[in-house]
Amino acid sequence: MPIRYERRDAVAEIVLDRPGRLNALGLDDVTALRQAFGRATAEHARGVLLRAEGRAFCVGRDLTGLSDDEDVTETLRGHFNLLIRTIQACGIPTVAAVQGPCVGAGTGLALACDLVVAAESATFASPFGRLGAIPDSGFHWFVTTRLGPALARDMVLTGRELSGEQAASAGLVARCVADAHLLTEARALVTGVAAGPTTAFGLSLAIVDDVAAGMSLDEALEAEALGQGRAFGTADFTEGRAAFLDRRPPSFSGR
Repeated sequence: MPIRYERRDAVAEIVLDRPGRLNALGLDDVTALRQAFGRATAEHARGVLLRAEGRAFCVGRDLTGLSDDEDVTETLRGHFNLLIRTIQACGIPTVAAVQGPCVGAGTGLALACDLVVAAESATFASPFGRLGAIPDSGFHWFVTTRLGPALARDMVLTGRELSGEQAASAGLVARCVADAHLLTEARALVTGVAAGPTTAFGLSLAIVDDVAAGMSLDEALEAEALGQGRAFGTADFTEGRAAFLDRRPPSFSGR
């Protein structure tokens, strides 16, 4: 199957498995991805790892399935935009492991996750100028909020490509590792996050997204006050406080 769903203890792994097509996405694949993230939420997974088989993470939409009379605006609204929103709203810490080309909708797919671990072979780019089209799937928002408008313009106008190391140094992704260590590092990262107070993580990540979208300091302070009130009411805070007082490692449940 082009999209696989696997469970590794508390972590759900969602796998792009069409290496012969560089994990290009058909519309059915986009639906399957959205369902996979929904399944992870329904099954109360405490972390999600999004990864891909083969030498590429994802080269975007499979254009062989694009018909001349397709309403592309509605396709984006009803498929790709829904997928990006589903990932961002799933309420579970998400990690993407990226190797090789990550372009087109693949860029939005990876950057919609909370953390991106890029291999040294990873490349992030916008090829749409060669097609006479514009980037989509959240490219403008993710790249501009993380890198600034100057570099976003450069990537759009010239097709500038960022390596995994460059993307990490610029702040587009969280970190860059050797290709041979990508899966090990990504699994260790998501496993560690999944063992944490995931409800509190979710509250905090929502504030980070709102700040990136333009939230003011006063609004952030209020959001923190409200979020902290909710966090203090969780079982994880009770456990964390008890563990701190007992001088022992906490055992969080995500509740």
